[in-house]
Amino acid sequence: MPTHAEHTEYMYLRPTKKFPNVWCAGCGIGIVMSALIRAIDRIGIEKDDVALVSGIGCTGRMPVYMDFNTIHTTHGRALAFATGLKIARPAMKVITIMGDGDALAIGGNHFIHAARRNIGITAIVVNNAIYGMTGGQYSPTTPIGARAATAPYGNVEPPMPICELAKAAGATYVARSTVYHAVELDRFLEQAIRKNGFSLVEAVSYCHTTFGRVNKLGSPVDMMRLLKENSVSASAAEKLSPEEREAKIVRGVIHDIEKPEYTQLYEELIQRVQAEQTAKRVKA
Repeated sequence: MPTHAEHTEYMYLRPTKKFPNVWCAGCGIGIVMSALIRAIDRIGIEKDDVALVSGIGCTGRMPVYMDFNTIHTTHGRALAFATGLKIARPAMKVITIMGDGDALAIGGNHFIHAARRNIGITAIVVNNAIYGMTGGQYSPTTPIGARAATAPYGNVEPPMPICELAKAAGATYVARSTVYHAVELDRFLEQAIRKNGFSLVEAVSYCHTTFGRVNKLGSPVDMMRLLKENSVSASAAEKLSPEEREAKIVRGVIHDIEKPEYTQLYEELIQRVQAEQTAKRVKA
């Protein structure tokens, strides 16, 4: 029986400096953090070879608790900072951790272009369908009809499909799961981190404090049950009608292809230009 200090998660945390955490009791962000730790541990990456980059919000606090190279940046700019880091240190595993508002509202443009470049960054988007930390305003992923602090009579904007957007923009690996399906989630995270290109994992985790309470979805346990009952695997979703599928959270690997990664192409460009310049100097 392992001791507390021998548990895998404990070995990758900063327990003496940063705990207790800021998350509400029952929040699923801690489940995502544990899944990420298990994925990194299985791959066997050294701590110093990993960089975690986050923006602002409940999810953005995650790297604060983890014993890796970490950068806590401004709202919506996690992927911009991560892009600079990846270009400077292409051998490093760079992982960005964002909430839905952070990644897709202020950070939406960075999200699209990081995927388009296919730069070797793993993006984790914890989708809680709301701006949780700042008071419960509706976000780009709030469902139609759901209530929020800024939509007291119900949201009328269609939610942004995170995975479909990443696929269309150029990502090479795209997957979705929920915090109820924790084992599946860390398997997708492992595959995403191993991918040589821009990879995205959407982790659906309803905020029971600002989203669940205003929409009368019950306790954190009730909302976990909703994630179980309202989600289907990608293979099961194929047997549903478009209307039935629209009402479900479809889990699975949605997209997985191979194509050249950005920092490798950039290094090849540097080598070619330097060789051409050297040849010109010799000729002169």
